[in-house]
Amino acid sequence: MKAHTHPAAPDGMYSQLVDEDLPASQFIHDVQRRGAPVLRAPWLWSPAGQSRRAPLLLSVLCLVLLVCLIAVASLRKAVCVSEGETGEGQTGRQEQEVNVTSLKADLHLLQQENAELRAQLATHATRAPPPVSCTTAAPVVRTTTTAAPVATTTAAAAAAVCPAGWLSFQGSCYRVSRETASWRGGQRLCQRDGGQLAVILTAQQQGFLWDLLPRGYWNAFWFGLSDQHTEDVWTWVDGTALVGGFWEEGEPNNHNDEDCGYIVKTLNLESVAVRSWYDAPCNMYLPFICQKVLGTGPPIAPTSQ
Repeated sequence: MKAHTHPAAPDGMYSQLVDEDLPASQFIHDVQRRGAPVLRAPWLWSPAGQSRRAPLLLSVLCLVLLVCLIAVASLRKAVCVSEGETGEGQTGRQEQEVNVTSLKADLHLLQQENAELRAQLATHATRAPPPVSCTTAAPVVRTTTTAAPVATTTAAAAAAVCPAGWLSFQGSCYRVSRETASWRGGQRLCQRDGGQLAVILTAQQQGFLWDLLPRGYWNAFWFGLSDQHTEDVWTWVDGTALVGGFWEEGEPNNHNDEDCGYIVKTLNLESVAVRSWYDAPCNMYLPFICQKVLGTGPPIAPTSQ
């Protein structure tokens, strides 16, 4: 082992360079023997001090890593919550838009009905009442009470009541079938019960029947309209010509020899009564809507249509 001696420093401290193989205890002993002060910090120089310092540094690094993970997790949760609130807001806005569209369609139908009622009231108001004569009053004829008037009244009242399973509206009875048939088959089944496939002439009738129909993926029902005799000339089962109608946009289109009319009510809330008619091949099997005028007598004879 080689040792190098240097002059003493101004403050009297002893300085010495030591080989790497010199143990720290021997170095300190040699310094003390020479009378120089020794700075005792074995944890900085000895291997034991280094072994105690390593766990401390690892603990500090682990603590820093844990804080970073907590911060990242908190940030990610905040982003997810924000995205979830945004999705719920979009869903709510879509539902509100659908509700507004449905309300607009209902308002349009009500406005049409109001206009028709105003026109009817104006027509009745212009009609003059029949003149009443005060000078020549008809003699009052008193007759004995008989059973005939009572029987007539009872028969008329019975005829004005719709059969079981039929619903009354504006002087007619209506029934939505649960069975399916072709357009001609539906007409024959309605005639068997004294009626016919429904003839829809007013917005009030259309709205009434629309409310009877259930919504579904593609719920379709025959009614009494076709152009089987002359293409694009639509007539009702009673022989009268169609005026206006409640066709969907782009209908009728005769896409595949489609000669019979039917009503469609889907799950889409934008599907409304005033745009619900389509044309379809008459041989399709669908449920149908029957109509029977109140007070009619025996069943209507089947027609060739």
